[in-house]
Amino acid sequence: MRPKHIAIIGAPLDLGAGRRGVDMGPSAVRVANLNGRLAELGYVVEDLGNVPVVQRESQGEVHSRAKYLPQIAETCITVAQMVDQALGAGKFPLVLGGDHSIAVGTVSGASHHFHRRGGKLGLIWIDAHTDMNTPDSSPSGNVHGMPLACCIGHGPQELTGIFGYSPKVDPANVALVGIRSVDTAERDIVQRSGVHAFTMRDIDERGMRSVFEEAIRVAGAGTAGIHVSLDMDAVDPQEAPGVGTPVQGGITYREAHLAMEMLGDTGRVIALEVVEVNPVIDEVNRTAILAVELVMSAMGKRIL
Repeated sequence: MRPKHIAIIGAPLDLGAGRRGVDMGPSAVRVANLNGRLAELGYVVEDLGNVPVVQRESQGEVHSRAKYLPQIAETCITVAQMVDQALGAGKFPLVLGGDHSIAVGTVSGASHHFHRRGGKLGLIWIDAHTDMNTPDSSPSGNVHGMPLACCIGHGPQELTGIFGYSPKVDPANVALVGIRSVDTAERDIVQRSGVHAFTMRDIDERGMRSVFEEAIRVAGAGTAGIHVSLDMDAVDPQEAPGVGTPVQGGITYREAHLAMEMLGDTGRVIALEVVEVNPVIDEVNRTAILAVELVMSAMGKRIL
């Protein structure tokens, strides 16, 4: 049974991205009435506010293979501790980004909760990108292109080593859904990693129901619970224009809702994060509104 108490954690980090604006994502999602909508479903909602994040302007110019790594690691450690504490208190952590590098913190916290009890975490990563670059392969040095690699143990020790062990998730229990933009060097990393990747071609040919049934099996096999990491750029830009890195040809409105509804049906999702909402390039906050709708579907809202 899913906990009836939700702990909302804002992580307004934009240091991992190239385009500015996702630091305002948590505010945009809250303005779209996330807290009130969840309360309407019968949840007790506790908003823990935003974790502290340094401003890019205060850091000076950075040239690195992993830009702002110490600052990102500091934020991820804080997020990890808060997620671990929420789960330990019997609450459901809902993390609002910020860029996708915060997922290292969310996944680390959820993983640690089960790790010290002898259990494993499953992971469903919904994204237009694979996010499996390393500092050596990344063409930009932007850490938001590296978090999934870090979660399965490949990347800077500052991120892979949170809580003192690695990997946080067994690649065999990782389902990556919706990908359609992969860097050249990253392709080989993904193919050798052991994660289960479902591209937009898979969704086109098989349909979202079939793909997500398999994704749930992958993440649920022998695990104590499933964490879901939702990058809003997985959804087609016609429906979600306000994202950090939009890519044409994405998941449709109804496909996205079906995926979230199927996750809600499992009763096995123990944490959720929504990242890369960028109000600077959005249209009257419609991407944040969609994000709230998708969270609602994952948390049990149904048409009838």
